[in-house]
Amino acid sequence: MKLIENTEARRVKALSVLDPRTQAALGQFFTPAPAAELIASMPRLDALSNTVRVLDPGAGVGSLTAALVTRLHGERPDLNVHVVAVETDPQVMPYLRATLEECRATYGTTFDLVQGDYLTNDDALIDGPFDLVVANPPYGKLAAGSLHRTRSAHHLVDASNIYTAFWARATAALAPGGQISIIVPRSWANGTYHRAFRQWMLDRTSLDLLHVFESRNTVFADTGVLQENVIVAGTRGDQQRQVILSASIAHHDAPLRRTVPFDAVVLPGDREQFVRFDDSVVVPPAVSFTLADLGLGVSTGKVVDFRNREHLTEDLSADGVVPMIYQANVCGGEIEWPQRPGKKPQGFLPSTEAARKLLLPEGHYVVIKRFSAKEEKRRVVAGVWKHHGPVALDNKTNYLHEKKGPIDPQLAHGLMLWLNSSTLDAIFRTFSGHTQVNAGDVKTLPFPSRDDLVRLAENAPEWLPEQAKLDALVADLFPTAVVGSAE
Repeated sequence: MKLIENTEARRVKALSVLDPRTQAALGQFFTPAPAAELIASMPRLDALSNTVRVLDPGAGVGSLTAALVTRLHGERPDLNVHVVAVETDPQVMPYLRATLEECRATYGTTFDLVQGDYLTNDDALIDGPFDLVVANPPYGKLAAGSLHRTRSAHHLVDASNIYTAFWARATAALAPGGQISIIVPRSWANGTYHRAFRQWMLDRTSLDLLHVFESRNTVFADTGVLQENVIVAGTRGDQQRQVILSASIAHHDAPLRRTVPFDAVVLPGDREQFVRFDDSVVVPPAVSFTLADLGLGVSTGKVVDFRNREHLTEDLSADGVVPMIYQANVCGGEIEWPQRPGKKPQGFLPSTEAARKLLLPEGHYVVIKRFSAKEEKRRVVAGVWKHHGPVALDNKTNYLHEKKGPIDPQLAHGLMLWLNSSTLDAIFRTFSGHTQVNAGDVKTLPFPSRDDLVRLAENAPEWLPEQAKLDALVADLFPTAVVGSAE
């Protein structure tokens, strides 16, 4: 364990001397020792041959390598281990080299150290084949025309984030039956941005284990990262029938695990192939309709405010001004307009034909926040627009409509109640670990029938009852529904 302790000391020292701006630019979040040991504990060791080749891309100071080498020596001292470690930051290289040298001195591990950008480096050492990959890749969005994204798209798959590009290249470097254990943001598991990667990855690897942390701010506590991270363990080859779902409060806690069918993780027939981390939520049998089944659609608000500044106004009495709705206007199941005091202009003046095309015709629409605040108890927050006249919606909202037009008032009311229920919140959290709600996510959500939605609205004693009353209404209609306030 001395190797792990010494490597942790190197990690702390590196964090103290590196420029935070450089770290942010490179997406550097060095792995703390407890998290490294947890990641390294995921691969199965029984099937390994005598010589094991390990890849640690974006190795940092070598925390993952140290944890894995220590485990391999303790559980399989018969193995000959060779590590290929890749790191782009020259300031970090001395720390990484020191870790690798200590691995060799302590356990006889051999290694190759590659300095360079993992996504663009053509060193043949990087491409394997490898028996094990342990990775904590950097993350950050990749612009459509960036070198990293175009290269990944050309050779492997279109990746919209650095971490999925790392993940794809590391997966491609695995030998048949090789295993990867990787800690990544949870965002890859749902949404349209990562659809191509999800499909590519699921076609090539078996999901063996999915690990979640109940507390999102403990994994990289000393780096200021609040991103919800998960650990994914997989094997290069066909998907196995079962997957282990694992959870812990923080990285130092013993995980709680259960084995579930793969069909509970990626639902059969799901074209989006969302990956679910929780199978404990029971969806009522009567809640089996998608928006498309109901004849409804979901779209993102049409107004990008910074591109339409000339049309935004605070003068709500001017001729031709229509309401301008932002996600902050969604409150209490309704749309509070005008919002006073409002941080943004509450009026939209469609003075051009292009601007007029951004308006929705008069009627009822269900408006959903695309980004819920961290302090909100529910991930999905919805309200009904029911004022007279056309309306402009900001692109940080999504809205439900019927054939691009308004929805029946009672149906809109029922939809709003269902979307604000704890049952829907629990269902949403099975596949989404962040506060963003994409239109693609809404398309996959289950809904009651149109008749049941109207019945829910008719049974409501007030427009939006307090949470406990709303959840009781849902439970009365659907006895197997999740009850209790959203957490």
